[in-house]
Amino acid sequence: MIKITYVTITYQAATTVGRTLDSVLRQDYPDIVHLIIDGSSTDGTLDAVNDYIERSNAAENGHAVQVISEADGGIYDAMNKGLRSLDGDYVCFLNAGDFLPADDVASQIAHKVEEFGSLPAVLYGDTDIVDGEGRFLCHRRLAPPEHLTWKSFRHGMLVCHQAFYARTDFAIANPYDLRYRYSADVDWCIRVMRQADKEGVPMLNLSMVVANYTKEGQTTLHHRESLRERYHVMCRHYGRITTLLMHAWFVVRAVFR
Repeated sequence: MIKITYVTITYQAATTVGRTLDSVLRQDYPDIVHLIIDGSSTDGTLDAVNDYIERSNAAENGHAVQVISEADGGIYDAMNKGLRSLDGDYVCFLNAGDFLPADDVASQIAHKVEEFGSLPAVLYGDTDIVDGEGRFLCHRRLAPPEHLTWKSFRHGMLVCHQAFYARTDFAIANPYDLRYRYSADVDWCIRVMRQADKEGVPMLNLSMVVANYTKEGQTTLHHRESLRERYHVMCRHYGRITTLLMHAWFVVRAVFR
């Protein structure tokens, strides 16, 4: 049985973190570590986390909950703290407000890995978009391809960060690049996949919705800055000419969609 670590980054997230914690608590799969990295919140976030720990212990579900609360240099610095504290076979970053869509998501993922017969470098799936109250809005427009490679992201971030389960050895070997404030997750996913391709380790399409993503995240709030960073990320990995051509196609597609 594989062990899955969910990493949740929180800061002043008392109004949103509850549904994230509850979705992990309800998982019927026992081999889960939930690592919560908090940036010294003062708004009641840690009260919610402590209550969650008590409920998880009472549930005797086999989950291990670990908490780090201290000042950090931003969300990606906090994610790197999570990488340095990883346990288990796979890691998924499920941040405050985002949540698992069903109680058996983790068990279904584990079953698919068992059927596959080896440990893929990346497990990836589909994402639904929810509003600030956690209500379904739509399926994510960008859908993961059947066969994902590091070159797939030339067409945009086809797999949402919350639906990207990286094998821990690949995840740890590729810390988040703190030069990026809003798009280090895109760069991280690409680098993980590039290493997988270099080492000839396959990736597995889970063919199921594995994450509900809250629309009002940092990338949404800073959309223009995020797009600029993504452009630089793509230039770094795919070259300037390819990136310019792909962005021209994005504009044409948007006009005629």
